Amino acid sequence: MSFRTVVIKSRAKLEVRLNALIVRGESEKKIFINEISTLIIQSTAVSLTAALLNELIKNNVKVMFCDEKCNPSAELLPYYTSYNSSKKIKRQIEWTVFAKGNIWSEIIKQKILRQSEYLFKRGFEEQAKMLLGYASEVEYNDRTNREGHSAKVYFNCILGKSASRKDDGFLNSCLNYGYSVILSAFNREIVASGYLTQLGIWHNNEFNEFNLACDLMEPLRVIVDELACLVEYNDKNFKKIMANVLNFETNINGKTTTLDIAIKTYVRSCFTALEKEDKNLIIFPEKTVVKNEL
Repeated sequence: MSFRTVVIKSRAKLEVRLNALIVRGESEKKIFINEISTLIIQSTAVSLTAALLNELIKNNVKVMFCDEKCNPSAELLPYYTSYNSSKKIKRQIEWTVFAKGNIWSEIIKQKILRQSEYLFKRGFEEQAKMLLGYASEVEYNDRTNREGHSAKVYFNCILGKSASRKDDGFLNSCLNYGYSVILSAFNREIVASGYLTQLGIWHNNEFNEFNLACDLMEPLRVIVDELACLVEYNDKNFKKIMANVLNFETNINGKTTTLDIAIKTYVRSCFTALEKEDKNLIIFPEKTVVKNEL
């Protein structure tokens, strides 16, 4: 079972040899590909072989490429994953408006409840209780925009009333990088299940190739938020710390696993819920242990 998040931070050549990733830099390192869940190419001074990329695709390893500022800029996704992708894409196109609206309302309710729980943990009791009220008021397709009202209260607590998510700054950099890592994990599972990332249930931006992943990841954003707030200000290793989020211990469906594996269970349950038009079939991760450690 894959469990490693591998980050390449400096000049190196990557190739495949006997089912292993070979990293040739100042020294040579070997990591078996079936142990890798995520490969992050953080340096632009890295070269890779086509043979390696093909092996990574075959083993369903998600690969993220970063730009010259070490920010995620692209990811590698396979064309062919599920044996019946054509059938699933046809069904995805036929998801009913009712099913999408119903599932979206449950996703938003869970997101707000998790935000409230984190605010209680941080000592913002009044605001946390306000979010509990918003969660109880979520209607079909969140037509009263409880998510937007909750976000304003929530980020005023997390960032401070004088800041916003659009500002530059260290905390926002941590959040953006962490969200990119989580988004990549969702994209991988969506594609691996045979569906299209472009067709969302609520997000429908024509310029966003990952509308569906943006929908499904909403309840798990708070995990990134909590981790980002634990990172020491201006820590140069913040990207490596944020990338480690997928390895956190997580409980789901009565089992303890990693967040990466929990995302797989959650995503597939969402597809079942959409097919059967029953939001009660969604299996949300129950608890994730968030720690600032490598």
